[in-house]
Amino acid sequence: MKNRFYDLRLITGYILAHALMYFTFHDRAIFWYIFTGSLLILITFAMFQEDVEDESSFFTYIFIGALSGILLYSLFWLGVQAFDILNLPFENSIKKLYRWFAPSLFWQYLALILVAAPGEELFWRGFVQKRLLRYFGPLGSITLAALLYSLVHIYSGTFILMLAAFLSGLMWGALYLWKKSMPLVIVSHIVFDIMIFIILPLK
Repeated sequence: MKNRFYDLRLITGYILAHALMYFTFHDRAIFWYIFTGSLLILITFAMFQEDVEDESSFFTYIFIGALSGILLYSLFWLGVQAFDILNLPFENSIKKLYRWFAPSLFWQYLALILVAAPGEELFWRGFVQKRLLRYFGPLGSITLAALLYSLVHIYSGTFILMLAAFLSGLMWGALYLWKKSMPLVIVSHIVFDIMIFIILPLK
């Protein structure tokens, strides 16, 4: 029982993630520079700790990855529509998020697709959730990993981003546990990001 509280690799990785995300969100003017560098550090850390799992065929991870990414975007879109119908005060928060953190330059879109999406999945699902699975079982590891993922977004100063991270973390966590394929969840994350930032932004 006590081992779950003394996983030094997990604790070190999580402290590192918090430190990096604190500096990432500290100055919006250089957000994309720090964010990209932070994810590269987390990718490196995760790759040294855990093997990358891929138990799905190319067709499977492309098809299910793309489909799940579109499904997650659709759920977010429905959520925004529900906010409008219920007159909940989240519209300004969503607009601020896009204004503050959405990519606007070509290299930022490349960083989003080639670094941010793979980096978050490799670290949060491929490292954090995988280690939590040893101590808390399937449901506990997915839920706790999603919660920890959402908590590092506290430095953004917006509850809506923390909520979005938690909900997406639950889906990607379940997907990873189900298919045991890191490429699949990376494709899902990339498709979701393309939908929400390029094709059909929610602002």
